[in-house]
Amino acid sequence: MTLLETTSIAAVSLYGLLSSAYRSVQVLHARRTLKSEIAENTVEESSLPSVDIIVPSFNESPRVLSDCLASLANQDYPGVLRVFVVDDGSRNRDAVVAEQIVYAGDARFEFIMLPRNVGKRKAQIAAISRSSGDLILNVDSDTTLASDVVSKLSQKMRDPAVGAVMGQLVASNQNDSWLTRLIDMEYWLACNEERAAQGRFGAVMCCCGPCAMYRRSAFVLLLDQYETQLYRGKPSDFGEDRHLTILMLSAGFRTEYVPSAIAATVVPNGLAAYLRQQLRWARSTFRDTLLGLHLLRGMNWYLTLDVVGQNAGPLLLALSVLAGLAQFALTGSLPWWTIGTIGSLTLIRCGVAAYRARQLRFLGFSLHTLVNVFLLLPVKAYALCTLSNSDWLSRGSGVNASGAVRTQKASETPMLAAPEATFSGE
Repeated sequence: MTLLETTSIAAVSLYGLLSSAYRSVQVLHARRTLKSEIAENTVEESSLPSVDIIVPSFNESPRVLSDCLASLANQDYPGVLRVFVVDDGSRNRDAVVAEQIVYAGDARFEFIMLPRNVGKRKAQIAAISRSSGDLILNVDSDTTLASDVVSKLSQKMRDPAVGAVMGQLVASNQNDSWLTRLIDMEYWLACNEERAAQGRFGAVMCCCGPCAMYRRSAFVLLLDQYETQLYRGKPSDFGEDRHLTILMLSAGFRTEYVPSAIAATVVPNGLAAYLRQQLRWARSTFRDTLLGLHLLRGMNWYLTLDVVGQNAGPLLLALSVLAGLAQFALTGSLPWWTIGTIGSLTLIRCGVAAYRARQLRFLGFSLHTLVNVFLLLPVKAYALCTLSNSDWLSRGSGVNASGAVRTQKASETPMLAAPEATFSGE
């Protein structure tokens, strides 16, 4: 047996053992979380916390933005609810102005027009400085919420130890292409395996941006750290949801997952946009994993396994694939042990997901293994080598904005303002 064959077999065997242990324990804890969700108790309307929904918008499609705001207007939450729509210097500001006219008679809605693009994080902060609700719900402008989302998330926040909570994400455009179908299944697995298992220990590591609720008192304490995040001395302009979640955990708050609170978000329907998104997410994950490692000392051992599985697993998989490819290129022999191990693990995971979701379509998620091996692993390797790069890729270079946006007054952000001639890209 050659050195390459030995390396390939050893790497893929370690990957198989780690993946099997990690996925098995993950599914076990996830099932317990999903089963433990209980019916809401009746609460007096006067005792319900007030909720501020913040919707940053940048060059959003008029139809998509309209659907998003309509879903917020239709929330069945009986408590005080306000919606802050922040236009972040869009080139198509007319779309936001049109929605402002639609909701002119709804006292719950307030529109904030920033004179220039400052990025999602500072757009959120502009709204926070104008709001006063007990709870803050961040919603992406391409996301629509089921009518009971605010009620279900705020129910979980009745526990004062909970600082943040997220709902379940689905792809609103899942039928657009083979890729959007895969992403929709990927979201289901990420929510109902990874987040559900983490939620069992009150430590969801990333309350996702499309639908995440925060306790204002906790958010305000962390606001300066959130706004001024740096990596190697440079501003970090993406990964705000993961970073804020890690800050919440570091401050001693629990972070939870509510699977019945459904948020449908638009996902990339082309490979180029998908890979750019995955590159940003990978950089954010690597950065904030390092930031949050100290938290593991006081947490359940499963969360350490989770971090190892998510980070060492792909490294072992990449080593297995590289050794297998080298073996084939140099000796002409196929790495059957590597192919069989990866294929078997894929079929088992997809079969378990199909059974748990009661949907045979998850058997088709096997295709994602090819995407992962030949596209996502190289992207993650590139992300690891370029962690200092804060370019959004899809919106141009990072934005330099002053903290003045936090104290911007209503007179400085006029309603129904005409669009600016040019804006920096987000």
